[in-house]
Amino acid sequence: MPDQFAADVAMQIMDAGGNAVDAAIAAQFSLAVTYPEAGNIGGGGFMLTYMDGKTNFLDYRETAPSGASRDMYLNEQGEVVSDLPVYGILASGVPGTVAGMWAAHQKYGSLPWEDLLAPAIKLAEEGFEMPSQLFERIEGYQSSVSEKDIKVNFADYFDGVKTGEKFVQPELASTLKRIQMQGADGFYKGETAKHIVDFMNAKNGLITEQDLAAYNAKWREPIITQWREFTVVSASPPSSGGIAIAQWLQMYDRVKARSGKIEHNSQQYIHVLAEIGKRVFADRAEYLGDPDFYDVPKSALLAADYLDSRAAEVNLEEISNTENVKPGLDESHDTTHFSIVDSFGNAVSNTTTINLSFGSGMVVEGAGFLLNNEMDDFSAKSGVANSFGAVGGDANAIAPNKRMLSSMSPTILLEDDKIKLVTGSPGGTTIISSVYLSILNAIEFDMSAQKIVDSPRFHHQLLPKDMIYYHDTLADDVVTALQEKGYVMRAGNFGDLQVIVNTKKGLEAASESRNRGSAEVTPAESGI
Repeated sequence: MPDQFAADVAMQIMDAGGNAVDAAIAAQFSLAVTYPEAGNIGGGGFMLTYMDGKTNFLDYRETAPSGASRDMYLNEQGEVVSDLPVYGILASGVPGTVAGMWAAHQKYGSLPWEDLLAPAIKLAEEGFEMPSQLFERIEGYQSSVSEKDIKVNFADYFDGVKTGEKFVQPELASTLKRIQMQGADGFYKGETAKHIVDFMNAKNGLITEQDLAAYNAKWREPIITQWREFTVVSASPPSSGGIAIAQWLQMYDRVKARSGKIEHNSQQYIHVLAEIGKRVFADRAEYLGDPDFYDVPKSALLAADYLDSRAAEVNLEEISNTENVKPGLDESHDTTHFSIVDSFGNAVSNTTTINLSFGSGMVVEGAGFLLNNEMDDFSAKSGVANSFGAVGGDANAIAPNKRMLSSMSPTILLEDDKIKLVTGSPGGTTIISSVYLSILNAIEFDMSAQKIVDSPRFHHQLLPKDMIYYHDTLADDVVTALQEKGYVMRAGNFGDLQVIVNTKKGLEAASESRNRGSAEVTPAESGI
């Protein structure tokens, strides 16, 4: 779990007899209180489930308001006004989280809905001690928007917090109580909806009463592929993650067959995976978007002969010219993730977001929750990068009621119909790299759960040209060798892997050591 509060809540629910989905719902609402930089009721996400031996995928991604338009972020010269889809009232899509949790409970919940909201309400009403990492992120965000002279109301709700002191959120507690008593209607209709619409009207925003009432979470078929002896189950469009992860894993095996064994986190390993990444992200930019608006060529992108041809393009020695890496078919950094496995052998991999840290910076007055800035995940203009450096085209252009493309990649590996690995991470486009690398760490390199999440990671996405973003714990000699090869190396930390792996000794769970998360395994679950 991303923090100890949510971990405790999830364990409390399972100790009471709840299943993995019950625990996920309770954790989601808890994170909306204690992890406001990403946990939310004002955002959206994806939930991947393995319940009673069957997989399913819940899309509760935000949608563009009905008043949105393709060129809404362009100035008179046709250039993108970069702050508009990132800060303030026009940055927000219609939230999907509450509808998603309600849909999950209607299908799989075993404990009463009211019981699953109770822990979050208590945390909001009575407060929780402010962790130092959250305090530092709040201070950093306030400093950033102040320097840029960004007009948001974030400080009205978060100013004056201090490490170790109780942080109480009475407006959020009242909103959660309405959701507790009325289900999804407690958010999308009635008093909470009025707060949202009044706030939009006062600030010249776009989300209307009709937008809220019309929102639906959608059950979709997950992306399911065979990789070695494992069934890889992952997110389907409007996420790009499942297709990208499947492509990366399949092409890795094809390139490895040419090159022979590759040492973990060596210069050659990173180069090969960066070469694959160029092609994965070229396809992502061209072919992926909301499947309700665009016919995503899923089968073609995952066809064996197509992956053969793309893998054959990988240059084992030199960096491929970025300009020559084209789509191959003929024709956000804050999010949060948690993984849960229950004592019944069920699993949930859930990734949820308000996009960048603290979303749009706008708190709905009277309701006490932050709104997302997910509109930045659309392609504001064809070929122009968003905040994560990802480019897009017509497939991901802004349109009313459309879901924006995502990189969230909740993923489950099955072996003989049993859980082998549950994984996921935040991190914008780096999510995809964190997840496929966690799979390789677990399967290719047989790492323990803690080593899987703490091992240095890296990311390349075609653009910026030849840039590899990497954890600063990567070996210096490897970094130097990659620079000599021609890569532009950028150090930093990204992601927050939450992993559960089924070993010969039973379940192991891990959360990245550098963050404030927590991982727990009960005796009842350890032998699954």
